[in-house]
Amino acid sequence: MSRKPELRGRAARLARLLPAGAGQAARTPFVLLVVVLLGGGLIGLLVLNSALSEGAFRLDDLQRDTKSLTDEEQALQRDVDAYSAPDALQRRARELGMVPGGDPAFLNPDGTVKGVPGGPAQQSSARAPMIPAPEVLAPQPRRSPAPASTAQPSVTAPSRQAPAPSTQSPTTPGR
Repeated sequence: MSRKPELRGRAARLARLLPAGAGQAARTPFVLLVVVLLGGGLIGLLVLNSALSEGAFRLDDLQRDTKSLTDEEQALQRDVDAYSAPDALQRRARELGMVPGGDPAFLNPDGTVKGVPGGPAQQSSARAPMIPAPEVLAPQPRRSPAPASTAQPSVTAPSRQAPAPSTQSPTTPGR
C-alpha cells in the first residue's frame, strides 16, 4: 500500500492548484491520440510501399516491352538496309524487267537537242516486261447481250487500248 508522499513547499502549492483525479483523465486522450497517429502512420507506410512496388512492377514490364520493341525496330531497320542496298535494288529492278538507262539526250532552251539517246535500253526494247501494265490487270466491264426482239444491229464503241510504243528513234529538229 503505497501512499502518496506528502509534498512540501512549492510542490505542495502547485499540487493544490491541480485537481487530484485529473492526472488519469488527461492521460487517456493523449495515449489514444498517440496510438491513432502510430496506426495511421503504419497504414500510410503500407499503402505507400504497395504503390511503390506496383510502380516498380509496371516499370519492369515497360522496360521489357521497350527492349522487345527496340529489338523489333533494329530487325526492321536491318531489313530496310538490306532492301535499299544498291545490289539488292539492281537485282529487284531486273526481276521487274527494268534495264539500265542509256545515254540521255538533253533539250536546250532554244529547242535543239544535245547528245544522242541510246544505250542498253534500245537493245532490250523488244523484250516484253515480266509484269503487265495496270491497264491489262484491270477487269473489263461485262456487256449485257442485246435483246433479240430488235431488228437493228447493235453498235459497240471501240475499245480503248493504250497506244503501242513507237520503235522509231526520236528526231532531232534542226539537224
